[in-house]
Amino acid sequence: MSITVPVRTAVPPKGMARIPGGTFLMGSDAFYPEERPVHPVAVDGFWMDEHPVTVAEFRRFTKDTGYVTVAERDIEPADFPGADPDALVPGALVFGMTSGPVDLDDWRRWWSYRPGACWRRPLGRDSTVHGRELHPVTQVSFEDAGAYASWAGKELPTEAEWEFAARGGLEGAVFVWGDAFAPKGRRMANTWHGAFPWQYLPASARHPTPGTTAVRTFPPNGYGLYDMAGNVWEWTSDHYTERHPDPAPRTCCAPRNPRVDRPADAPAEERFPRRVTKGGSHLCAPNYCLRYRPAARTGQSEDTATCHLGFRCVVR
Repeated sequence: MSITVPVRTAVPPKGMARIPGGTFLMGSDAFYPEERPVHPVAVDGFWMDEHPVTVAEFRRFTKDTGYVTVAERDIEPADFPGADPDALVPGALVFGMTSGPVDLDDWRRWWSYRPGACWRRPLGRDSTVHGRELHPVTQVSFEDAGAYASWAGKELPTEAEWEFAARGGLEGAVFVWGDAFAPKGRRMANTWHGAFPWQYLPASARHPTPGTTAVRTFPPNGYGLYDMAGNVWEWTSDHYTERHPDPAPRTCCAPRNPRVDRPADAPAEERFPRRVTKGGSHLCAPNYCLRYRPAARTGQSEDTATCHLGFRCVVR
C-alpha cells in the first residue's frame, strides 16, 4: 500500500515538522577529516519526521506489506566469497561492552555478528522489542529504510537536507542545541558517558546499560526535531565520499539541493555501495566517536544492519 502525503499544505503532515530551507555552511573544519571542507549549500523547504521511525511504526509497515528485512533473509554465498557456508545465517551486528579498557583500533573487539538479530530481536534471538515500541527501530539496512519510506509516501533525506534540519537554525554551532555539550549539566542527547567501550555512566536507573531510548526523551532542536544527535545513526540517500566538495568560487553559486551519486572512483570490488549516515548514536563517546554533531558523518555499506542504526523520512 502507498500513502500519498501532500507536499504543499497549510497543515503539517502528521508527525512531521516544517523545515524552512535556506543557505547554510555545511561541514566542519574542527573535527574529523571527512567533514571538511566547510562549504555553502542551499536547500529548499521540506517536511521531516519529528523523530526517527519507531518500532511501532515499522511494525505497521511490515504487517501491512509482509516485508522481510535484509537481516531476516537467507544469505547468498555468492555475496560473501570465501566465507564458511555454515556461518552464513541471517543475523546482524550487535554491540557488547568489553570487560575493561581495550585498544580502539579494531571495532571487532566490541561488535559481533549475532545470528537471529533483526529489527524484532535487535540484540539477537533471545531479545525482544516488547516494551520498546516508542524506541527507534534498528537493525534496518538502507534497502529496508527505502522500502518503508516508499510505503509511507515519503523519501529518505539527502545529507544536506539532514544537516540543515539538524542545525535547527543555529548556524555554525557545534551541537544541535548550541556549543556547550551539557548546558548547566543537563544531558541533551542519548550518547555514551564514560570511557568507551567498557565504562558506561548511566543517566538514570532507568537506563543502566547503553542502548536506545524512547523518542522525545531529550529536548527537540530549533525546528522541533528530536534525536538529531545520539540515540541512533540515521540513513541518508547520498553516497559516501571521503570529503565534501570544495566551496563554489562565488557565494552566489552555492549548490542547491545537492545529491551525491556513487563516486566514479569507488572500488570495483565494493559490492555494496556506502551511504552517508548522520547524527551519531548512543555508542558515540568523546574518547572514540565524537560524532553526535550536525556536521559529523560516516559511511555505511547499504547492506549494513546494526543495533544503533535507524532512519527518518522527509516529504519535499
